[in-house]
Amino acid sequence: MHCLLLPILLSFVAVSLTAAERPNVLIIVADDLGYNDVGFNGGKDIATPHLDKLAARSVRCTNGYVSHPFCSPTRAGLLTGRYQHRFGHENNPAWLPQSTKDGLPIDQITLPQLLKRAGYATGHVGKWHLGAHPQFHPMKRGFDESFAALGGGHLYFADGKGGEEYKIPLNRNGVDEPQRGYLTDQFGDEAAAYVQRHADGKPWMLYLAFNAPHTPLQAPENWLAKFADITDKNRRTYAAMVACMDDNIGKVLSALETTKQSENTLVTFVSDNGGPHLARKGNGMTDFADNSPLRGCKGDVYDGGIRVPFLVSWPAKLKPSVYSQPVIALDFFATSVSVASGEMPTDRAMDGVNLIPYLAGEKNEAPHKILFWRSGGLNGLHGARMGDWKYVAAAGKAPELYDLASDIGETKNLASEKPDVLKKLQDAVAEWEKGTVPPVFDGAKQGKPKTKKKSK
Repeated sequence: MHCLLLPILLSFVAVSLTAAERPNVLIIVADDLGYNDVGFNGGKDIATPHLDKLAARSVRCTNGYVSHPFCSPTRAGLLTGRYQHRFGHENNPAWLPQSTKDGLPIDQITLPQLLKRAGYATGHVGKWHLGAHPQFHPMKRGFDESFAALGGGHLYFADGKGGEEYKIPLNRNGVDEPQRGYLTDQFGDEAAAYVQRHADGKPWMLYLAFNAPHTPLQAPENWLAKFADITDKNRRTYAAMVACMDDNIGKVLSALETTKQSENTLVTFVSDNGGPHLARKGNGMTDFADNSPLRGCKGDVYDGGIRVPFLVSWPAKLKPSVYSQPVIALDFFATSVSVASGEMPTDRAMDGVNLIPYLAGEKNEAPHKILFWRSGGLNGLHGARMGDWKYVAAAGKAPELYDLASDIGETKNLASEKPDVLKKLQDAVAEWEKGTVPPVFDGAKQGKPKTKKKSK
């Protein structure tokens, strides 16, 4: 139990700041971005100059994780600072505007709610995917304003073809409005405008959640032309989408610079999970994301599904560096509340920690003793990381144990050679699961809910 209480205690480590020193908080999330599809992680064929520039002034976390291998649960964990398994948000909610169950439970305290209490303006731009019912709307969950694609995905061009959820109107502050132009550009423009509007000295938070480069693979011709040398159509379109997202992140970073806010803005960047391998689904699409040198992809608890590009920048307090201890996007919650001089919840277990003392070199120990993953409920996939040891288990299969220090690709199963380490991790997972609940919604396919057949 001690190892599970440690994150709660550490989350109260605070940075002593005056009101004028409190930084703005900008959280940027990409959608289904491959680990090796950014320049700062070694990618070569997709230019990401703006993210690379951000990385050059950031702490680059080379063992940075998210709390789930696919979309909505990761976002639920990030915005609550808790393993989403504690409150049953383990699946992607279906697009069901009539359902008060399929979404981020309303009894969960969100990051924007706490930052509002601390005197921050709070804004959301981009993908939501945390429930379709009005009670789940971003402005009901702590955001002062929101420009959103409320579902789990969206068409990039207004005249494209797609299912109901992908064609719903965009939503500005609770009012639907039609889509204009290429969606990634709209999100970039809206985020940059938010930064420019909030240059009056009052601290602000912006949650910028791109849906790029998630499918459908759609990109403007001018961006496609820049990758004409990539022969695979899917990879070329994906590359254009990543580059366009990078360009729009550049717009936001430029707005920070022109309004003289870049030095005192805490900027974090992650993908919500690893890049997908759609070919395995038999849908005729070729793989287009690159998670190398990691094993696996979106949906896996191998590192290819959960280890992501991970940046933390705060030029006023953090020097550019590389940080190799395992960290997780759950930490953004405690970190943001701490630098905002806010108050963490005391009525529930919290799992993220304030990263600033670790990234600043004030604390040398690891921020987390163990990190946990689960997908598919108690009988689904399990993963845990303790130091360099990585545990992977699936129901009905032999457990797996890897030494990530020498085997980043998780190729050599050492479970039989290190039974003591294996047992320690298995016991830790069993203890952690005592604080979790089963999924509260089933993540059915998008569309109308199933209805029971009438009895004859």
